[in-house]
Amino acid sequence: MAHLAQYKEAHPTIFVVTHWINLICMFGLILTGFMIHFPSADFIMGVARGAHMTFAFVILINLVVRLILSFRIKTAQFGGTREGMDYDWKNFFPSKVNKHQFGPWIKYYLFGKKTHPVGSKYGSPQKIAYFIIPFLLLGSALTGFCMWGPTSGWGLFSGITAAVGGLMNVRIIHYFLMWIFIIFIIIHVYLATIEGSAYSKIMFLHKESPGYTIDPQTVRVNGHDDLKGNVVNFDDEGVEFPSDDIK
Repeated sequence: MAHLAQYKEAHPTIFVVTHWINLICMFGLILTGFMIHFPSADFIMGVARGAHMTFAFVILINLVVRLILSFRIKTAQFGGTREGMDYDWKNFFPSKVNKHQFGPWIKYYLFGKKTHPVGSKYGSPQKIAYFIIPFLLLGSALTGFCMWGPTSGWGLFSGITAAVGGLMNVRIIHYFLMWIFIIFIIIHVYLATIEGSAYSKIMFLHKESPGYTIDPQTVRVNGHDDLKGNVVNFDDEGVEFPSDDIK
């Protein structure tokens, strides 16, 4: 399936590293979370709780680092180009090129449309999901610290526990948030692989993939790069190609 070329300018090495850390921590939190929710031997429970809190602290630190770096590191704002560099935080907010694209993206993901809009690096549904994730992590952290012995008695956390009606309700909320993350991971994998392995290669192996190129000024498909030194400009070659969608 055709797709936009994936370049390292859109996904710098440091963001590939933070992505790996998020992945490892999320799977670690889910695994140890199930172990804690369905207790077995005391020794296993002790290890699970210790590992769970370690993963929690690492993913929270990673989130803070990722947010800070998004204000300091510039990335390509579009797939299919090495140009159009700007601060990374802008990729997670609405942009003019994404206007009115939410519906077409949803139709494409649900197989109701064979092509998807050409826009910024992340489609409208992706931006919404990525914007919500930090708040879900914060909710998981707060409820987790409400249950963790060393912090459960602190004013903020004991106040949250009282506000939601006790520790049992805190546990239910924390467990519910875990399932939201599980669903998010499933959907995220689907959205990342619907066009093939190009996006996974750049995010996990930091390996560029050939594909269509776009003009960052007009946000229109303008050629194809095979990463072997052969860049075809459709205008020069007289090749017509849809300007608002890509297969």
